[in-house]
Amino acid sequence: MTESKIEKKAQKSKIKNILNKSVVFTIIALILIAVFSIALTPVTFQNDTYYTIKIGEHITQEGIDMKDPFSWHEDLAYTYPHWLYDLLTYEIYQAFGMDGIYIVTCILSVILGITIYLTNTKLVKNQLISFVLTIGVMYLIRDYIVARAQLVTFILFVLTIYWIEKFLETKKRRYALGLIIIPILIANLHVAVWPFYFVLYLPYIAEYFIALMGEIIIYRKWEVLWKKAKIKYFSKKMGQKEKVQQLTDELKELEEKIDRVKVKRTKDLKNPYKIKLVKNNAVPFLILIMLVCTLTGLLTPLGDTPYTYLVKTMQGNTTENINEHLPMTISNETEVMCVLVVFLAILIFTKAKIRLSDLFMIAGLCYLMLMSRRQVTMFALIGVFILNRLLMGVLSQHTEKGIYFVQKFATNMVVILLLTAGTLYLTYDFGKDKLDDSYVDESTYPTKACDYILENIDIGLARFYNEYNYGSYMLFRGIPVFIDSRADLYAPEFSGKEEDIFMDFIETSNISRFYEDVFEKYQITHVITYQNSKMNMIITKTKDANYKELYSDKYFVIYERESAKVGQEE
Repeated sequence: MTESKIEKKAQKSKIKNILNKSVVFTIIALILIAVFSIALTPVTFQNDTYYTIKIGEHITQEGIDMKDPFSWHEDLAYTYPHWLYDLLTYEIYQAFGMDGIYIVTCILSVILGITIYLTNTKLVKNQLISFVLTIGVMYLIRDYIVARAQLVTFILFVLTIYWIEKFLETKKRRYALGLIIIPILIANLHVAVWPFYFVLYLPYIAEYFIALMGEIIIYRKWEVLWKKAKIKYFSKKMGQKEKVQQLTDELKELEEKIDRVKVKRTKDLKNPYKIKLVKNNAVPFLILIMLVCTLTGLLTPLGDTPYTYLVKTMQGNTTENINEHLPMTISNETEVMCVLVVFLAILIFTKAKIRLSDLFMIAGLCYLMLMSRRQVTMFALIGVFILNRLLMGVLSQHTEKGIYFVQKFATNMVVILLLTAGTLYLTYDFGKDKLDDSYVDESTYPTKACDYILENIDIGLARFYNEYNYGSYMLFRGIPVFIDSRADLYAPEFSGKEEDIFMDFIETSNISRFYEDVFEKYQITHVITYQNSKMNMIITKTKDANYKELYSDKYFVIYERESAKVGQEE
């Protein structure tokens, strides 16, 4: 056997060994991501979970009637923006109770983490960096890993990016089919984010058109077409041979110049200074897929809601008064600032190159994140793939075989043990505080107060004033509410009412409006509020005789409004 054959055999053996170890790394990574994702999943349910269960129950019994059955306000229109998720959640609750909802939320969290990791490894072809970044993303969005429809759409958005990238790479139909199915699911699971699906296409389309326009301008295509048209025109006329010859010579000279420009531009595009511009010929087909997907909003029982929901939301005041919709104060978001610094450091101080579509994507996500703090989730979920590409670009600048180097490093047993120990420590740190948690937090939700109401007050006659954060729990217990966390329901853009119930609540809760005026307007008979609320502090300090205390515990107090009782007796 020759020396070259021996070397090749040894090289193949080394590569095979690395691949075998890569499989082991992948298995360990998936287990660690799953355990970490479960540790991040809160035991205590958020307020939206409670109305989700009740809406699912209502759909099961009455169907989608586009009316709200849970507030004592009469004839409020309701759009059922995540009807399918509500229905599925109720079915799980019916079969397995609160345990079932918690377990399914853990499963969805695990699926999200694994989907992020596998998408990273498929798109960027590395394991170590993909694992570290996946743990980082799950940590960054930990506050949004809850039993809400958004957890499902997070998974769908990650798959959207993967299938767009793979379709542009391969043009295979299965990726196109997946891209058409996703908006159908989103329109039924979480219609509020349906328009965002189309935003993910825009960076790729923008890059294509910029590249196309660049070719038209740089290669002077209009000028070439114009000269050819003139040659054709004068060729048909008698006595214009000299003119035709002149134009032909000019066209030939122009085409020779363009050929020289093409050679130089091709070299420049292969090794750009910072931004890589590619005209992918699959993008026109991607545009066609996007146009087909705009029709998927019709494949719901909600009418035109997918097309109107976001517009109505932006017209109202709800986004200006709900914490997660408010603009981000970047100085308060240390983790996000660190990520942005990493992006800027790579782009400014290294030779790594970024695709124009990636630059557009990350810039758009940053803008959305600054406009609304909840969009930090999209910045993390989509931005991780761009950051991964940039990190691999940096690594490739310093090692000839960047990917091979990372793979070899990742399969080192010491590295695997360190990653395992670090991840398990983080898992324990996040999970230890949840061991004693219950599904319902009695300091947040009026569990005992609701028991009192159901035992002592005729809820068919009562009109409770309650606060936004626990209204969902009250309706879960079967008590009609003034407001709950379905903010859009109480805004005139959605409710079909002239009254802005949502703003009446906001102004009452922050005492910018005298609460008695609002209570008189809505004929409130009972008030349930936090012990430390501004309203309760005023009632207590002034010893307001109009409010008779019926119930009190450590966190909540219930009053009967005497003037309403007098009005009812009359």
